[in-house]
Formats: sequence, structure tokens, C-alpha cells
Amino acid sequence: MKYLFKPVIYALLLSTILLSCGSASGVLSTPIENIDTAPIKESKLTETEINGWSHLDLLKDTIPGMSVDKAYNKIIKGKKGKTVIVAVIDSGIDIDHEDLDGVIWTNEDEIPNNGKDDDNNGYVDDIHGWNFVGDGYNEQLEFVRLLASGDKSNPRYAEAEAEYNTEYQKFTGYKTQYDQILQQVTTADNMVSKHLNNKAYTLKDVKTIQTQDEALAQSVAIIKYVYSLEVESVPSFLEEIRNGLVEINERLNFNLNKNLKGRKTGDNPDDLNDKPGYGNNNPRPSKQTEDHGTHVTGIIAAERNNDIGMNGVANNVKVMAIRSTPNGDEYDKDVALAIRYAADNGAKVINASFGKSYSPNSEWVYDAIKYAADKDVLFVHAAGNDSKNIDITKNFPNDAIGTGPEIADNFITVGSLTYDYGSNMVSSFSNYGQVNVDVFAPGSDVYSTMPENKYDLNSGTSMAAPNVAGVAALIRSQYPNLTAAQTKKILMDSGLPIKAKVTIGKNKEVKTLSEISKSGRIVNAYNALILASQITNSK
Repeated sequence: MKYLFKPVIYALLLSTILLSCGSASGVLSTPIENIDTAPIKESKLTETEINGWSHLDLLKDTIPGMSVDKAYNKIIKGKKGKTVIVAVIDSGIDIDHEDLDGVIWTNEDEIPNNGKDDDNNGYVDDIHGWNFVGDGYNEQLEFVRLLASGDKSNPRYAEAEAEYNTEYQKFTGYKTQYDQILQQVTTADNMVSKHLNNKAYTLKDVKTIQTQDEALAQSVAIIKYVYSLEVESVPSFLEEIRNGLVEINERLNFNLNKNLKGRKTGDNPDDLNDKPGYGNNNPRPSKQTEDHGTHVTGIIAAERNNDIGMNGVANNVKVMAIRSTPNGDEYDKDVALAIRYAADNGAKVINASFGKSYSPNSEWVYDAIKYAADKDVLFVHAAGNDSKNIDITKNFPNDAIGTGPEIADNFITVGSLTYDYGSNMVSSFSNYGQVNVDVFAPGSDVYSTMPENKYDLNSGTSMAAPNVAGVAALIRSQYPNLTAAQTKKILMDSGLPIKAKVTIGKNKEVKTLSEISKSGRIVNAYNALILASQITNSK
């Protein structure tokens, strides 16, 4: 589940001008009656507020964060708790990052680099985790694999074919549009900078231009329009368009390429027992742009209060790095074995910020989820970024077939929030579902670690899930006797039950959180720790 394709918004906006020119009583310390009367923050967020908004408090800051700072200041204070292993099943993770290197799990039963499986877990020299993708990176989407197989007897073949045609046409259109935007804005930028004799011009400089030259006037209009999008600068806008073109071309050349042979591990992905221990022991990214896993990891566990970068949600965790997600859809085999690897090697929380709409071997993943439940592992999953109701639309992995009974009690699915408290609080991209989405948490514009000691904002339910995984790790650290099932229930029962109506999906339907999620709540670390304490002390 990659980040959102952000530049598409610019393309759609620019095309016009360019082409024409249930909690226990008393648990919540935040009074229920105050939640929906909290003032809406009207002032623009500062950079500090944006970079840390997911840790802020709704009533104090009028931002729908998870009250993480409040939890540390009033509950955790100096309590370190028990170390909890959190497995991040994702793309490569920069385990050498300045803000992550101190929180990476080390397999103490394995002797580094001796070429032996010292702990007999089936994986040689798995010091910090495992890489099920091996040397691979680019992959097809699952419905493209189905078409490439030629298996027309598959009940979803026609559906896959229709989806392929739609997606290919859409991204071909994006490519044409982005190429046009890049060319026209580049031309306008060159003309304006030449006229001003200043490549680092500002909007104020552009507004001084008075001209009868039609070409220059059109260039000025284009540049003014770019600035109206609240971009930092024209060069930064052009860079984002170029990055968008990279994503578009990857989609067309790799993800939608029926002839691509992306797998490099030498195993049969449709045989769960073929070549056990395939892949390698290097869970790092294969390139700097493979940044998803690093961003997710920082949200959960970036070293706190070290005067570097940012603070993760959890303060006493070790991150098990598991690379199973390529640039495309992950294989069910890799996911199933990654879950089992995490459960077998001591993880108590798994973060799964990935997903797809086709899963040919979903039974392997269901079995792995049940296996993790038997090992008392909480599985935190991102709901997806398609603005769809996943009670109706297929979304994998999940813990139920359709809206049927759950296969296990350790699986929690997370939708995404913005920092804009009120009707726009649910991220426009977030999937939802009264049965299949359990809670909501911050997922839009979340600041976190990026490869090579960098940091950035990114959006997606991929960011909401690790926020919840971090809170789960806090609970399991401070109250280690609580089970995965109890932790899930605490996360759901202790959240803030927002009653206000919100808009969701592409058609901006008006719903309440209780109509689009099982709990009707947004996760709150402060309240979760209070409820965890009460349950622990009542035993």
C-alpha cells in the first residue's frame, strides 16, 4: 500500500488553466459531553503543530490527535515498562537511520554473518529480521498477475480485465497530462525568470510584471496559478510533478505490465512449501525511494527525546524489520510467512500497512493470522486508500470473509484522520466500513523518518495503522499481562466517540463515525492507558 499519489491533485487543478491557456462508565477522563463541542481550530497550523499533530490532544489543542504527549506527561512519566517487539511487515526499512538505529530488534540467538541458522528457525543470519522479497523490487499488481496467468476460469478474471483496462487508461491519461504540465510550467518558469533576470523569483516579483507580450502574459498567469496552490516555490512544484511522473511510469511499466517477471527469489510463490528460507537477511531498502517501511517504522518507534528528528509513539520497543512488500502487490506467500516469522520470533504487535483487492491464496494468510492469535500477537492493519466501503469492496488481508464472523480476535483495522477537526476529519482517501474498519487514527500529513537520515510528511491509512500500533505497544509495555485480544478491545473501547457527522468517500457522503466503523471512535493513547490500568487492577 504505497503513499497517496499526491501530485494528481495538482494535475486536476492545473488542467483547466494549462490546457486552455463502547467504553466502561467513568473510564474516559476526557468528558464525553465536551468532545463534540470542542472548538474547531481556525488558525493555520504551525510547522511544529503539523509535524507533531498526531500526538496532540483534541480538547487542549483542538486537533484530533491521540493525546500521546498527554499520556507521557500524566501517566507514563518515568515508567519505562517492558520492552515490546513490534514487527513491521512492509517495504525495506533503513535500520541504520539516525532516529531508528537504537530501536531495531536484534536476534540474540543468531551469530552474525557466520552463514548458519544458529537458532534453527529456518532463516540464516536473520539478525534484524528477514527480507522475503530478496533482490526484487518492481512487481505487478495482483489482478495483473491473474490476467498474465491466462486463467479465464478464475471467477474474478473478467473483473480483473475490466479493472486493468480502467487503470491503464487512467494512468496513460495521467502521463499525458503530467508531461503537458511539466512542459508548460517549465516553459513559463524559464520565460518569467529570464524576464526578471532572477531564477529565485517570488510571487511578489511575478506580480510586478506588466507586459503586452502575449506569451509572457500567459506565462505569468501560469506561474501565479502555481503559487495559488500554496506551493513552496515553482522549482519545488516542478520537482513534485517529476516525482509524479516517476510514479506514473512505474505504474505503467511495472505494476500494470503483464509481461513483467519481477520475482527474484527463485521460489514458486504459489507453493507455500517451496524453498523454505528463501530471500535474504538484509531488510534495508533497495533504493532511497523505497521509503514506505522507514516512514511507518518512525511513526511507531523513532527514538524519543534524543533531540533528533521526531518522536515515535512508543518508548520501549524493538522493531523487527520484515521486508515483504515490493513496488507493486505483495505475494500472499510472503505475507503469510512474514506473519509466522514475526510470531515465532517474539513479536507482540505486527504492523501491516499494505493491502490489495485480490488475494489468490488468502487462506494462507488467514491461517497465519490465526497462528499469530494463538501466539498472542496483535495484528494492526491499514484500511486502504481507495475511499471505499470495504464491507462491500474486497480488501486483503482481512480477518473475515465479507462481513462474516471474524476468524480471530487479534486483528484491528484502522481508517485515517486529518488534523482538520470537524466535517472533514476523516481523510478523503480513507476506506471505511461499519463492520470491517474498527477505529480511526491520524493518517494525513504525518511526519516521520525517511531513508538516509531524512524526514518528511506522508499520508495514507499506512500512516494511521502505525500510530495505532504504537499505542498498542505502549499498552503492552506498561501492562504486559494484557493479551492481544484485550489490547484490541481497549483500543476500541477507550477511543473518543465522536458523534459529529463527517464526509467520506469520493461522493462526500455524510455519515457518523459509528456508521463507518465498528467502534465509532478515534484512538486515544491517554484513555487507552487508563482503561488498561483499570482492567489490570480489576484482575
